[in-house]
Amino acid sequence: MDSVRVRFAPSPTGALHIGGVRTALFNYLFAKKNNGTFILRIEDTDQSRFVAGAEDYIRQSLEWCGISPDESPWTGGEYGPYRQSERKEIYQSYAQKLIDEGNAYYAFDTPEELDAMRDRLKAAGVATPHYNAAVRLTMKNSLTMPAEEVAAKIASGEPYVIRFKIDPKEEVRLNDIIRGWVHVHGSTLDDKVLMKSDGLPTYHLANIVDDHLMKITHVIRGEEWLPSAPLHVLLYKYLGFESTMPQFAHLPLILKPDGNGKLSKRAADQAGFPIFPLDWQDPETGETSKGFKEEGFIPEALVNFLAFLGWNPGTEQEIFSLEELSNVFSLEKVNKAGTKFDLDKIKWFNQQYLKSTNPKALAEIVRTDLKNHYAIDSSLETALVIVDLLKERVTFPHEMAPNALFIFRNPTEYDQSVTSKKWNEEAEQAVSLYAEALATKESINAEEAKELFFSLMETNGIKAGKNMQALRMVITGAGSGPDLMAIIALMGGKAVAERIKYSVDQLK
Repeated sequence: MDSVRVRFAPSPTGALHIGGVRTALFNYLFAKKNNGTFILRIEDTDQSRFVAGAEDYIRQSLEWCGISPDESPWTGGEYGPYRQSERKEIYQSYAQKLIDEGNAYYAFDTPEELDAMRDRLKAAGVATPHYNAAVRLTMKNSLTMPAEEVAAKIASGEPYVIRFKIDPKEEVRLNDIIRGWVHVHGSTLDDKVLMKSDGLPTYHLANIVDDHLMKITHVIRGEEWLPSAPLHVLLYKYLGFESTMPQFAHLPLILKPDGNGKLSKRAADQAGFPIFPLDWQDPETGETSKGFKEEGFIPEALVNFLAFLGWNPGTEQEIFSLEELSNVFSLEKVNKAGTKFDLDKIKWFNQQYLKSTNPKALAEIVRTDLKNHYAIDSSLETALVIVDLLKERVTFPHEMAPNALFIFRNPTEYDQSVTSKKWNEEAEQAVSLYAEALATKESINAEEAKELFFSLMETNGIKAGKNMQALRMVITGAGSGPDLMAIIALMGGKAVAERIKYSVDQLK
């Protein structure tokens, strides 16, 4: 097999959808598995939908995820330029080749004439009107007009498009790596526009020409492009590229969490989770959409989760680094059926990665959050202990600071289930005795704190285990939480003694 070359080709029309990130990831993994090349190409021929800042957003999103292209507009490469808007002249020559060989034609129909055609066909009972072999000879194009008139119209600057001339008797067969054989009859296809009136190609022509010139061996893209694949096969044929036509693999849809329909921004908003990798501010509306990064997701966790959206290694292993994914990935193990976006599962992945994240990095997040949101200054040493206490109990790094406030502030409320069931005279006596013993100890380690409590309870004939939850409540306000003795060690004996006395007063 020739050296594997794959491409991810987003359009800079807004924020990069998480489904696009998965497409980029699968292309990247396939390239790395096969010692190939991963190309990023910007498909910006639709200037009417171009959004300022979208290309930078795509670059930053992929960088955050660790998906690095080998060739791109910003890294360069020998097959550039990698922006389609910079390749305009290339497409025009191929469109002309199709016209010269009778496989495409000029069409001068106005928008009003196209609307009238559709209305006429609908009135005749055609559910989905198309500009095709059955219609083309009734329209204003170079197939129905003398050559002199066509030339005059072009010379005068009259707007026109170039349409692909589909043979209705054509049989199209496509062997998709994921879906197997796909058969389509030419009579079901319409004469797609290949070159628009602004002189720029549509996606259909541009991506075929670029994939050929960039020597793409495999086209790995979303299922939504499957209906266009037969048209693309025909373009390869009539452009003379059949011998270099890449293999196709159409990835399954990403579905809403309930499995009912394709995942959309609206569905994600309703379910309360992001759909973009990074925060995105719409330049027109000013509306900001939250990104996975800003919501506290770890990039490695997101990538690991996305890899499992439609693919499975066939083993019990779930945690994979990007390198490990590259070693085991194969298109043959990608499913045909759509796959649910499981919010609980991506949170689970985040928890797993959080546990193994560098403690100092997490401690700095804790310090920053405490300072910015609660005006609390914390030492790095204290923040590291907080991380150790909480990293097994939270899903996101930004949940640590609010869950650690009890260390710095007296409780404002107390667990009602503990106050009603466990708070009584004996509990008050137990915690008060402990406070007196702690008041003289500026510092104490967890083992000493535990030993002190149990020996004190035994000396006074009080059951330690029975009153442990009450002790936790007067210190933290909660009935459960991280290791209590580690909390006492962190706060220090004197501070805990003061906290207990404060809470006892509050509970009277």
